[in-house]
Amino acid sequence: MRVATTTDIKQYPLVSRGKVRDIYQVADDVLLIVTTDRISAFDVILPDPVPYKGVILNKITIFWMEKFKHLVKNHLLATEPADFPAPLKEHADLLEGRAVLVRKAKPLPIECIVRGYITGSGLKDYKATGMVCGHKLPAGLVESDKLETPLFTPSTKAELGQHDENITLDKAKEMIGLDLFAKVQDTALSIYSQAREYAAGRGILIADTKFEFGMIGDELILIDEVLTPDSSRFWPAAGYAPGKVQPSYDKQYVRDWLESVGFNKQPPAPHMPAEVAERTRSKYLEAYRELTGQSLAL
Repeated sequence: MRVATTTDIKQYPLVSRGKVRDIYQVADDVLLIVTTDRISAFDVILPDPVPYKGVILNKITIFWMEKFKHLVKNHLLATEPADFPAPLKEHADLLEGRAVLVRKAKPLPIECIVRGYITGSGLKDYKATGMVCGHKLPAGLVESDKLETPLFTPSTKAELGQHDENITLDKAKEMIGLDLFAKVQDTALSIYSQAREYAAGRGILIADTKFEFGMIGDELILIDEVLTPDSSRFWPAAGYAPGKVQPSYDKQYVRDWLESVGFNKQPPAPHMPAEVAERTRSKYLEAYRELTGQSLAL
């Protein structure tokens, strides 16, 4: 196992290199997803990795996909390099812990965001309009208040380097159709609600998260990453107090550092000090340990 900022697997064509993941076409209906140690903030990829971050993200995603496969099928085919096609054997050291073989799905054109606490862009919308993505909320809510009924708040899916934009429920229905929208909304809310309850019992509050869904034929499939520190806000339950920004296990630490050095949220991003990368890695490891009850020697 080694640190991976980028990959170069010549046996198969590279079909996508995103902010974190490199995706290769292994067969017509099979993809290899490699979760690297790249980190992005404000939709900008930083020049320095967080060592083994990709391993942590990958393992958390597998954990959740297995936990919620009774709610929705997922795209996983194999999670261990020993079970990958023979041409990938020479890359076992690179792929160990950070790669999965998956069924190819057609991603939905929307990001499926669920909010269980009010913070971030949701709080900004609320302060301006009293609503979050068209959901009317009670008056008097403050930073980090819990929303007893989680909100489904979809957004657009921007190209690399661009920013996602919140959209109304009506716009999402227009984009994917009424029936599929209803299924996606119900599934996302069900996963989040069960995850929020489970995580709270293990000392973590899941403030919000982003799900990705795709279609294989007429079947809805859970894809990409699930409830990771990259796609969610994780807060320690101990010491939680509404009315202020909460400490977190996620990459909010990196966002805060970038803002503290005056980053204008446009590329190129500044180099990240080693201590910031190490602190971020330790936060991700702690999230994995708290959620799964297991430790990773990284």
